[in-house]
Amino acid sequence: MSTTPGQERKFLFLQGPHGPFFDGIARMLRHAGAEVWRVGFNRGDQAFWFDQASYIPYRGRPEDWPTEFTRLTYRHEITDIVLYGDTRPVHAQAVEIAQRAGIRVHVFEEGYLRPYWVTYERDGSNGHSRLMQLSVDDMRAALAEADVEQPHAPAHWGDMRQHIFYGALYHFCVLARNRDYAHFRPHRALPVRREFALYLKRLLMIPAIATRRLIATRRIRHGGFPYHLVLLQLEHDASFQAHSRFSTMAEFLELCIEGFAKGAPAHHHLVFKAHPLEDGRAPLSRDIARLAAQHGLSDRVHFVHGGKLARLLDPARSAVTVNSTAAQQVLWRGIPLKVFGEAVYAKPEFVSPQPLAQFFADPQRPDLAAYRVYRRYLLETSQLAGGFYSARGRQELLRLVVDRMLAPEDCYAALTPPSAAAEQQLQVVG
Repeated sequence: MSTTPGQERKFLFLQGPHGPFFDGIARMLRHAGAEVWRVGFNRGDQAFWFDQASYIPYRGRPEDWPTEFTRLTYRHEITDIVLYGDTRPVHAQAVEIAQRAGIRVHVFEEGYLRPYWVTYERDGSNGHSRLMQLSVDDMRAALAEADVEQPHAPAHWGDMRQHIFYGALYHFCVLARNRDYAHFRPHRALPVRREFALYLKRLLMIPAIATRRLIATRRIRHGGFPYHLVLLQLEHDASFQAHSRFSTMAEFLELCIEGFAKGAPAHHHLVFKAHPLEDGRAPLSRDIARLAAQHGLSDRVHFVHGGKLARLLDPARSAVTVNSTAAQQVLWRGIPLKVFGEAVYAKPEFVSPQPLAQFFADPQRPDLAAYRVYRRYLLETSQLAGGFYSARGRQELLRLVVDRMLAPEDCYAALTPPSAAAEQQLQVVG
């Protein structure tokens, strides 16, 4: 008789990535013997959950959510909650309550080593990840005990267009069919109508944006000048808002251009690269042109709208970011890196402590050997091959993730030497 590893486990799913990924996990968990429920906060959540018998609509007011979440965990005897990102209000409140009640918290995020991997951790991600408390020496010791080999990069999953498509479909459902969820409030500042319009515009503008990007990239690559690269993020991104000192991207742009004007050699240039999903809600191009003109740098500052990073990164002298996961590609190449936010890779061995003007003048290189240890540790713990949005990416991810979710230990504890794990437990108890 086959075993049922999920027996007596009862999962409550909250909001997930746009698309059917959470529904796929739920089906496999049921096959493993677990009981699965889903709370939805709008018609977009409901549209991608295909087992309506296990769907629980939350139509209450935002301020009543903590009480309702507590009631649901008792009513269904929940042992585990599953969510995508831990900073949106309904998730942050649920995580706090669940941790007090001893309920396991499973957090998915975009890959720290994207685009080929996604992140799966317990209790928190990004600035709330256990990686924030681990040193490179801790990781080196764990890998020495584990005796594992460095995984190779998997195939590319082609998620970007699917990501945009599912985002547009999700916001259309919320915009056109959300009458039953009168109290729903999006976790982002823009109204749903504006969100849908931006996704639709992004889909329609893909050819034009690609043409502009090609022209700008060629101008930079064939310009013959040394340049420094600024990796931009989405202004509404959780890592930018929750784990940095900035509230708007304009603040970061001004910091970068001012530092470059003060410290960079006169023949160097500055290149701003937008996030691939940048949709125009923040006027990046206009703000960059304005700030560059104020500092007399109009002919030395460039803007590239999204696209693949490698073509711009390989010749770059240095890179600057708030806390973008794209910085992992910077470190992998041994390029000097300056960060201005909390990030799982912001270890003293990797990121420069120099003031920004000094960094642009003479940037310090990262410890590449230490970074290889760090990267290997991530690939053996929180990074899973696959993607949320394309069919191939989801299939690959589902081969791995359910066993990880049903495992008794989280990915970091499973790789930690027994003696070190016991010592960490004593520290927590003490």
